Amino acid sequence: MGDDGIPGLETLDPAGRRVLVRVDLNVPLRDSARGKEVADDLRIEESLPTIRRLADAGARVVVMSHLGRPKGTVAEEYRLAPVGARLSELLAKPVAIATDVVGPDARATVASLRDGEIALLENLRFEPGEEANDPAFADALASLGDCYVNDAFGAAHRAHASVVGVPARLGEAVAGELLADELAVLSRLLDDPARPFVAILGGAKVSDKLGVIDNLLPRVDRLIVGGAMCFTFLKAQGGAVGASRVEEDQLDVCRRLLDLAAQHHVEVLLPTDIVAAPAFAEDAQPSVVPAMEIPDGLMGLDIGPDSVSRFAAAIGDAETVLWNGPMGVFEWEAFAAGTEGVARAVSANAGFTVIGGGDSAAAIRKLGLADQVSHVSTGGGASLEFLEGRELPGVAALRAHAAKA
Repeated sequence: MGDDGIPGLETLDPAGRRVLVRVDLNVPLRDSARGKEVADDLRIEESLPTIRRLADAGARVVVMSHLGRPKGTVAEEYRLAPVGARLSELLAKPVAIATDVVGPDARATVASLRDGEIALLENLRFEPGEEANDPAFADALASLGDCYVNDAFGAAHRAHASVVGVPARLGEAVAGELLADELAVLSRLLDDPARPFVAILGGAKVSDKLGVIDNLLPRVDRLIVGGAMCFTFLKAQGGAVGASRVEEDQLDVCRRLLDLAAQHHVEVLLPTDIVAAPAFAEDAQPSVVPAMEIPDGLMGLDIGPDSVSRFAAAIGDAETVLWNGPMGVFEWEAFAAGTEGVARAVSANAGFTVIGGGDSAAAIRKLGLADQVSHVSTGGGASLEFLEGRELPGVAALRAHAAKA
């Protein structure tokens, strides 16, 4: 049993049993001469330790995942066969791939498993009952297993059938290695961070990060704000932000958050300079302008070099760092320097460094720096909700199960 009251794999005896394992294999696919293939297998690799551990212990492992958003209908481009092929390669053992989720082929595939063998069900979201947490679908899914393991942190914030319905229907339900690790890391940020604790937040919208900022302000020593969300803060302080993206309905909220930061003696760092352009376009001509004096007709698309230097200095002596959200439109080379500068500062920090999933994780992997930070979360939305202080439905389901046992 973990510190948070959630049982882990060590409490489960899986030998000879059908173990339903919810993982997050929602990976990007690309077209190749051989058909669809996996473009980035990070999430598959993250699922391997739990799948291997169960198979090695003699379980009949039934892997289930979603892919994309097929909205409850069968969509050929979202079939899990290419994912299953890559999973088999990484495991170096066969994976039986069912052509449906709870239909005749899934039942036959699971029934044919022997101890130590692995099967993959078809895309959960081909069934409308998955996202609706339909009781009949949850019954059908649960009937394919004897016990349940949730190792899908990236889906733990979804109250879907495979996340909350199935564990309620089986005698044992535990956390896999990845889920347990994610919860331990993020709990450490909220409960016992070494200081100074610096949080870096970016991305497009303040409204997406309000809950996180509210929950972090009593806990952090410094808050660094970049990305498009910084312009709402800058305007709230009386800055001229040109044509930059601003959430007008969040201006008073930003003022409240800045007041709250002052009450908690939290240093808030906003950009001092901005890389702006006349259009939201990859080939738009960039220019560096003062953050509080962006000319009319120009929009901010990245933080400027002075901001990068100031942010890097504020990150440098931190003992704990959390980064969630890019500093600009990092997919475009002309507007990527801010995100790269922050990524390099975080990766150079010798303390406890956590990347909160999503675009920040993509950026740090793109730069080849992922192995230089303490933890890269596999769940952007899930990590944000956890950092807001909300209990994730998938975690609540395991805790409720443990309480009943």
